[in-house]
This record gives sequence, C-alpha cells and structure tokens, in this order.
Amino acid sequence: MHAWWMNVTESEAKLELRDVPVPRPGPGQLLVRVRAAGLNRGEFIIGGLVKPGTSKALGIEAAGEVVEAGAGCRRFQPGARVMGRFPGGLAEFVLANEAEALPVPEGLTWEEAGALPTTYMVAQDMLTLQGGLAAGGWLLVTGVSSGVGVAALQVAQAIGARVIGTSGSPGKLAKLQALGLDVAVCTRAPDFHSKVMDATGGVGVNLVVNNVGGSMFAECVRCLAFQGRLATVGYVDGVLKAEIDLQALHAKRLVLFGVSNKMTTPAHKAEATAQFERELLPLVATGKLRPLVDRVFPLAELPAARGYMEADAHVGKIVVTA
Repeated sequence: MHAWWMNVTESEAKLELRDVPVPRPGPGQLLVRVRAAGLNRGEFIIGGLVKPGTSKALGIEAAGEVVEAGAGCRRFQPGARVMGRFPGGLAEFVLANEAEALPVPEGLTWEEAGALPTTYMVAQDMLTLQGGLAAGGWLLVTGVSSGVGVAALQVAQAIGARVIGTSGSPGKLAKLQALGLDVAVCTRAPDFHSKVMDATGGVGVNLVVNNVGGSMFAECVRCLAFQGRLATVGYVDGVLKAEIDLQALHAKRLVLFGVSNKMTTPAHKAEATAQFERELLPLVATGKLRPLVDRVFPLAELPAARGYMEADAHVGKIVVTA
C-alpha cells in the first residue's frame, strides 16, 4: 500500500511516499481502508511536538471502512464506517484501536468524516472539558479560520456562547460571519484587546483559544475576564516562548492550559472518544455540527495539499482522499 512519511531535519520536514505492506490488526485493533484523512498543521511544524532527527508515518485522523477486526473487537466488524484519531492515517490502510473509533453518522460524507475527529475532539476538550464555557459566555479565537477555529466556533454556538474571532483576511471573516461568528476582528497583530473589551462591555472573555502561538499570548491574557481561561492549541507563528503577566494571573484568578493528545495514555484516548460519542456525536448526526471542508486533494498530491495549507488560503479543513 502507499503511505506518506515525514523525515525531519533541523530545518526541513521532507515528505516521502512509501510502498509498505498492509498491516494486520492485533487484539483490539481494526484494519481500516482509508477513504479520507484531514490535514493538521501541527504535524508539519518543526519544534514543539515535531522533533528534528525523527521519521514518522503521517496523519493523525482518518475515516474509512473496516476491512478486518482483530481479536476481542466487539463494536465494529468488516464493512462498518468508522472515523477517529488514527495515527498514520495518510495512507491507503491504517490500523486503529477500536476504543478510539467512532461510527460515521448517516449523511456525513467521507470527506467530512475525515475532517472531523481531531478538530472537534480538541474543541470539546478546550471548550467544555477544560474551558468551562457556558451559555451566554464569551469565547475569543485567534486564527478563527483554521480547522480548530471553525470547530471551536461551531461547538461554542451549540453551547450558546458568543464568539469573537481574529483573522488577517476580511474574506475569511465574512465567510465565518455568515456561519454565525458574532464579532470579527481583522488583524494578524496582537492588537485586539480594545475591540474585545468593546464587544464584552469592558469585562473580557471567559475563554481564549490561541491557535497562533507565543506572539499572541500576552494579548490573549489581557483579554481575559475574572476567572478566565486560556487554551494554547497551536503555534503557527513559531514563537514557543512568551512572558506571563503574573499580576494578572494572580489578581484575576486565571487558568492557563494546553491541549495536546501527544502524551495522553490509551485509557485517556479511549475515555475522550467515548465522551465525544456521548456528548457531541449526536449533534453531528443531526447536522448541528458539520465540518467545513475547504478543499480536497488525492493522496498522491499530499505535497500540494501541504503547500495550500501553508499558504494559509483555506477556511476550515483540507482533506486528502485515498
């Protein structure tokens, strides 16, 4: 089968299309014929979670049909439509732990299913599990046009919260306003504090989702209300260090937290999957949550898909079909 790998040096992440054997599922595993997989920018950023001198199979989410179920599998059998956070998903076949697989609701296309697991599970983690966002609250999302940004916008709307989003593109903001973005701030600079305060009546926001990185960190802290929370989920700016206003942290009783799946245990992953299936998958099934797919590329054209992503031309998710 064909599978994409990435070889990382100090300065470059090189893509390689390999011809490798189709794997066989072990106990509790599913062999999935991949139909679609979402791209995620963090996979390609050197530093942070991607270390120089490493080589890895690409892809962290996918959707497809179960071909073979390993010993002990009970929920899914051959022919079942599944999706999930499946490492190595940018390939024709992928092994998936059954405990981390989700059923694909009727009416969801393969492209939408491939775009859904990572961003919407991350959004649930940030907004409800750690963020405590409630109906009537305010959410600020930097880089709101990203896949995670759009998912956060939609989940916040489902909760009944209001959303402020930043982007350097008026066109992207207009598209998201049509989808319900409450306040659009057109900027790529850390200069949005006054507009956030104007929108919130001088109170600030209850939660910030920082997709951009360290260059926005201090401004995000300034925008927080009393007992506000700040989620760090990305650093596309490449800035991995930032100063913390300890006085604000202390006086306003702030909470700063990160969102990553890298160091979670299999038990953590299984529980997160089950919680998503209980709480948010029904909203996907009814159409209340639906991934925004910007563009689709065939598997052989992953380098072009990566280039499109790094050009920052998309709104929502880029998907690769196998």
